[in-house]
Amino acid sequence: MRVIEAHEYGGPEVLKLADRPEPGPQPGKVRVRMVATAVNPADLAIRQGVFALRTPNLTFPFVLGWEIAGTVLEDAEGFTAGQRVFGAVPWLAEGTGQGSEAEVILAAPGWLAALPEGVDWVSAGTLGLNGLTARQGLNLLPPGETVFITGASGAVGGFAVQLAARDGRNVIALASPGDEDYVAGLGAKQVITRGQPLPTGVDGMFDPALTGDLSPIRDGGAYVGVSDPALPQPERGIEVGVVHSTPNADQLREIATLQTRVADVLPIEDTAEAHRRARAGGFRGKLVLTF
Repeated sequence: MRVIEAHEYGGPEVLKLADRPEPGPQPGKVRVRMVATAVNPADLAIRQGVFALRTPNLTFPFVLGWEIAGTVLEDAEGFTAGQRVFGAVPWLAEGTGQGSEAEVILAAPGWLAALPEGVDWVSAGTLGLNGLTARQGLNLLPPGETVFITGASGAVGGFAVQLAARDGRNVIALASPGDEDYVAGLGAKQVITRGQPLPTGVDGMFDPALTGDLSPIRDGGAYVGVSDPALPQPERGIEVGVVHSTPNADQLREIATLQTRVADVLPIEDTAEAHRRARAGGFRGKLVLTF
């Protein structure tokens, strides 16, 4: 089977197409033939060695990839052969270097949920990691009427806007210029762009854009970030927390039909090129790899 291996830490050039034997069935695991996966910022950071201290047992070559979208190969662990599934590999928590950039993967059943009819493969390949991060990040905020969400043009922020609106919250979103209508269509009641005055007195703030700015939050409110090093120091009684997504099948079912944004679709052989493009930026939406 085709896999993308990282043979050392470094730039996109360390990612190489390789051939490995398909893994056989294993007790407690579900074999999934992959159809699509997305390139995430975490993949770039892992490739560069940013998280090396968190994965001390990782050996080269390893396989990147968090997002799962594919079909079950045989009846196993509550899933049936041919069933369409999606989900996410808890890559850092596992620390084994067995990610989703492989034609066939072994997944714990709790990493997966059935993919509803009508959700296409490319969209499914963007949902698991970012959708769970958005759902679990919002869950860390106490109930409140108004939530301020940064990075609303991006994957995590865009999912968070949709979920917060479903939750019945009044959503104020910070988006990239030109994305006002798009983000409003996700459910934001108010959309501001960089350079405009920030809101004040919000009950909670979810900050995928890593602004670290507590000024929009009322005294005694709550802030949730997505990166430990970027967390601000608490002030004015504001609770400061961080989300690290974990597998949750029920939450996967909740996020299955979220609206997503795809910038381009590339074959798995072009993973290194996808990393180069992700590093350069300048586009809206996810880069999706297909098998």
